[in-house]
Amino acid sequence: MIEALLAQSRNTALIVGIISFVGLVLQKKTTEQVISGTAKTIIGFMIFNIGSASIGSIVNNFTKLFNNGFGIDGVTTQVEVATGMALNTYGTEVAMVVLVGFVANLLFAKFTPFKAIFLTGQHFLYFACVLALVFIAHGFNSFWTILFGGIVLGLCGAALPTIAQPFMRKITGDDSIAMGHFNTIGYALAGCIGKLFAKSKENDEAKEIKLPKFFSLFRDFVFSIALFMVVLFYIAVFANVFTGQLEFVTKMSGNDVWFIYPLLQGLQFAAAMSVLIYGVRQFIAEITAAFVAISEKYIPDSKPAVDCPAIFPYAPTAVVIGFVGSFLGGLFAMFLMVLFKSPVIMIPAAGICFFSGGTSGVFGNAYGGWKGALAGSFVVGIALVALPLVLYPMFSTLGISGASFPNVDYNVVGVIIDWILGLFR
Repeated sequence: MIEALLAQSRNTALIVGIISFVGLVLQKKTTEQVISGTAKTIIGFMIFNIGSASIGSIVNNFTKLFNNGFGIDGVTTQVEVATGMALNTYGTEVAMVVLVGFVANLLFAKFTPFKAIFLTGQHFLYFACVLALVFIAHGFNSFWTILFGGIVLGLCGAALPTIAQPFMRKITGDDSIAMGHFNTIGYALAGCIGKLFAKSKENDEAKEIKLPKFFSLFRDFVFSIALFMVVLFYIAVFANVFTGQLEFVTKMSGNDVWFIYPLLQGLQFAAAMSVLIYGVRQFIAEITAAFVAISEKYIPDSKPAVDCPAIFPYAPTAVVIGFVGSFLGGLFAMFLMVLFKSPVIMIPAAGICFFSGGTSGVFGNAYGGWKGALAGSFVVGIALVALPLVLYPMFSTLGISGASFPNVDYNVVGVIIDWILGLFR
């Protein structure tokens, strides 16, 4: 019965609206607030779909140019793009995994030693996509995918922040918040690498380094995304030009002048990313608020797990060093894939390098100064690009191709579940 209902309910915007409606009612909001919040949630998801469709089109253009120019199969490590693809086909399962995951997170925080309440809703959404895809790929129907995926998601939301907590105490000076970003295994690794440079930290504080003023521009997420994508498009375009395939480029550019086309595509990608992120934040905000209210009332000893930019003010220079380090690590991983003739080449993305790489820099800096920030983020950058190779073939069979889910936690947990399920196949 439940399986039949899920099969017939494929309007994901409506489903997340219902989830928001229930959450607002549980918070005992006024009728006006319930109506407004529910409508904003549905509209937010529709905005997300608009941004996702635009990004998907641009990434498809880049993939064609890149693959044709270099003669390889290039895949961007842009989680928002992969999420949009997953929601287009498996939106119902993903949305319900998010709901069950939120509930499971509260239950694990209430009845286990893991007290983190994961408040970064968009990362719950991204991780829900990974988990749903793994279970679906192993033949689970919608009901069991939602149940098992939600339980695993809730457990990860409560437990994984614990891994990074010792470093969070070092960074913030207290134990009031946890890391609510599903790259905690990577951050803990960066922190451990930073400890290797602990002896020289007194003279190597990242905050003492005076970076060129130009690097401050990269603290603007939209600018860094735009610049990064413009550069990538020009690389792909000139790869075609230098191999005598200018006609292919002019055909792709359509009415635009071919050498202006990469600039316009890169800027359009940044604009679409802004739309997508705005939509995610809007439809996630109302749902998250409901679970925050419930946790504050019924789980008073819980610890809020917040998004990674919350720690950026503690070491802003280390953020920039981490961004550069993770990007270099991603390029190194990409070089190894080309060198060893990998059938799929993962391409580092600016967004993941800035947020996950920058946070890795802060963790590495906590004990090891700028050397720890650079070394820790470099290793994490390799992991962000290399680890998605493991699950990508399975995801591509489900239609999720051309983009991947890069964060370390997604891939470590996803690979473990894939391995366990493979034992019982």
